[in-house]
Amino acid sequence: MTTLYVSHSSALDHAMPTGHPECPDRIRAVERVLEDERFAGLVRGLAPLADPTVPTLVHPVPYVQGLIEAAPREGFVQIDGDTLLSPGTIEAALRGVGGAVHAVDAVMKGECRNAFVAMRPPGHHAERMQAMGFCVFNHAAIAARHARQAHGATRVALIDWDVHHGNGSQDIFWDDANVLYASTHEMPLYPGTGSASERGNHDTIVNVPLRAGDGGERFREVFEAGILRRLDAFAPDLIVISAGFDAHRLDPLAHLQLDEADFGWATRRVMEVADKHAGGRVVSVLEGGYSLKGLGLSVAAHMDGLMGR
Repeated sequence: MTTLYVSHSSALDHAMPTGHPECPDRIRAVERVLEDERFAGLVRGLAPLADPTVPTLVHPVPYVQGLIEAAPREGFVQIDGDTLLSPGTIEAALRGVGGAVHAVDAVMKGECRNAFVAMRPPGHHAERMQAMGFCVFNHAAIAARHARQAHGATRVALIDWDVHHGNGSQDIFWDDANVLYASTHEMPLYPGTGSASERGNHDTIVNVPLRAGDGGERFREVFEAGILRRLDAFAPDLIVISAGFDAHRLDPLAHLQLDEADFGWATRRVMEVADKHAGGRVVSVLEGGYSLKGLGLSVAAHMDGLMGR
């Protein structure tokens, strides 16, 4: 079985002001590393444009319509201190949603073993009614809900190893007993959520915070004990990964000391649980990662893991 890689050039059209860390060069860094011949076996697909009704799987209709209507014809519209809309944002975001849904369809139908969707803007900070933290629509959450509604998945797990807590995903699934949201992240750090005491209404929210300066050894320890054990007990039908790579030691926006080998290890460990319970079904969605070098190295290690190396 193969690994599907999904992207689209519209991810480059989500413009940001000069110096903004969530920049189009992030996608170029991913594309460059995946040009290596060791990734020649990837099945490559284009992210389709999702209908605006698709984000309403997790976001109310007025929220989605409001963002579409707010998009500028030129320049920028500021949503919060670091989240902006440009003329290319809505297409990029809808193709990010479309790519995530397409990946779920392909994996659930057995057309590929697993998939990685590399689009921007990222998504996991987007709450039901609030765009924030560079994020507009919550692609990973939409993917999880789509698997439940379109493919009858009984239980879906969303694993988030971005260095920033996925407050949006937590908000969306706080009262959902059929979706496990499990995150390891630096704390204290933006957005200020993600303490271990935040467990959801059905004990299906799992937060395992790390401290500034923690490295790979501590990451692997808490990931094994705090996340993988809960994931195994949950026995999901599908695992969605919010694959942020800003916990890399080179990243300028945080203070953890992981390297690319840690992301490769985490990928393989998640895949072991997927093989046990979910027929190997994993869909990974790009989130953060703001050192271009660190992002490229980490994506390569992640893809090696997905491809079984």
